[in-house]
Amino acid sequence: MKLCMVGTGYVGLVSGTCFADIGHTVYCVDKDINKIKKLNAGQSPIYEPGLDELIKENYRSKRLFFTSNISEALNKSDIIFICVGTPNKKNSLSVDLSYIFRVAKEISKFSKNKKIIVTKSTVPVGTGDLIEKNLKNKKKFTVISNPEFLREGDAIRDFRYPDRIVIGSDSSHAFKVMKNLYLPLINKGAKFFHTNRRGAELIKYAANAFLATKITFINEIANLCEKTGVNVEDISLGMGTDVRIGSRFLRAGPAYGGSCFPKDTKGLVSIGDKVKIDLSIVRSVIKSNDNRKILLQNKINNIFGKNIKNKKIVFLGVTFKPNTDDMRDAASLSMIPYLIKKKAIVSYYDPTGKKKEFSKLRNCIFYSDINKICKNADLIILHTEWDEFKSLNFKKLVKKTKFIIYDLRNLYNLDEMKRKKIKYFSIGRPNTN
Repeated sequence: MKLCMVGTGYVGLVSGTCFADIGHTVYCVDKDINKIKKLNAGQSPIYEPGLDELIKENYRSKRLFFTSNISEALNKSDIIFICVGTPNKKNSLSVDLSYIFRVAKEISKFSKNKKIIVTKSTVPVGTGDLIEKNLKNKKKFTVISNPEFLREGDAIRDFRYPDRIVIGSDSSHAFKVMKNLYLPLINKGAKFFHTNRRGAELIKYAANAFLATKITFINEIANLCEKTGVNVEDISLGMGTDVRIGSRFLRAGPAYGGSCFPKDTKGLVSIGDKVKIDLSIVRSVIKSNDNRKILLQNKINNIFGKNIKNKKIVFLGVTFKPNTDDMRDAASLSMIPYLIKKKAIVSYYDPTGKKKEFSKLRNCIFYSDINKICKNADLIILHTEWDEFKSLNFKKLVKKTKFIIYDLRNLYNLDEMKRKKIKYFSIGRPNTN
């Protein structure tokens, strides 16, 4: 089949490249001409393991094309995927759908033949209805919902081996076309789930809100564990082995971040507000997650006895999770400015390089060498669980006799830290001191 992916952000680029890899012809469209030039030169604008190689391979095989000419791409394609951003409005829980409607108008303007329009972006319930209203000749188009469930850092595997493929449509023809499109994945065991359009739109929000709730819940239990001398990892294991609960997303750590959970929990509450339904659990999750950022900052105050001024604090990893360069709502975005305001000297190392988010901060230095950054540290904060941080020899890295480790991901064994006489703090576990 011939597909058009409108938007070459995370969803559009990964999905488009993976569709090409299973044999379809894909046209990826973006208005950012510089981005298109880079993609045509084989340079991905995002960090995702394995994506660069997949782009180059399918580009060379002439199954994957990048263009800024939306009219040409639309009319060469049978199915159009809308993959543009749906951020929260500024200082609001509600979702900004302006990019979605802009694309709908362009599809309506330039498309000459009948098309299936697929909303791949995460959108509130009823967005498909609004897209239809923006289309001039409604009989030419069938609008359906097909939410994505790709995890950053594992996106290619998630595309190839999905838990489920959700299609929201009342059109039997569109349903058959989409089933045929995904047939290579269905044949490998993916569940193909069909519902109406509004149902598919809500499934994505509900799934992300539930996962965010699990993270927030175990983080609150971790707070309780720290006060009662219990190891939160025992609690996670004891809970997670219950098949009704499951072990995934029960790892205590910083506040959740990234491109989905913060945005989608707020978006879901906003939808509830519009129809006068109080989603009190999700609202509490948002509040608890915001409070967690403050709690971790206060913990650093307690570690130093509130004397942070001129302390050399090192962040190992600053992205919200490993195997991605995504900084959206990462805990480091609030922690680092807070520490600098307290007159600390902050430096950071991340495998994905220097971050523009910290470029204007004084006393915030990027290092590209993990040995140099740790050399004179007073405090090392293990912020992101990149593999290269999981077996560090801190006694060799740090030249000072006294230093502190604050492990936000519980990467290290408590007994080992105690045996090595390293002052060590973690999340939801008894400290070694």
